[in-house]
Amino acid sequence: MGYQAIAQAAVAAHFLFLAYLLVGGFLAWPARWRWTVLAHLAVVGWGICIVTVGQTCPLTVLENWARVRAGQHGLARGFVDTYLTGVIYPAQYLVEVRLLIALVVLVSWLGLAVRWVRSRRQGAPRMGVS
Repeated sequence: MGYQAIAQAAVAAHFLFLAYLLVGGFLAWPARWRWTVLAHLAVVGWGICIVTVGQTCPLTVLENWARVRAGQHGLARGFVDTYLTGVIYPAQYLVEVRLLIALVVLVSWLGLAVRWVRSRRQGAPRMGVS
């Protein structure tokens, strides 16, 4: 596999990570998928760490490494700053976009909690057990 392909795979993995960050909580709503909430919790925790602490994502490191070896320049900024901010949404709305993502995650988790409580009241199998 060439270095350019590795860089492209890192970009794709980043987009999948962000998509799962946004909708992963909703994916846990069906009883048979409730176990995925643990993976979503880890993804949300990592996202919070990157935003609040400024931690560099390993996927960004991988993409930069592969781009340099492919004879290109690495990213001057992080993945979100390069591919999303100012491209998908205006840069001046970064805080609002982050708050909207947090709201979507919160709604997904609240919905999951409501479903879990309802299933417990109805005597359905415990969370994570089919």
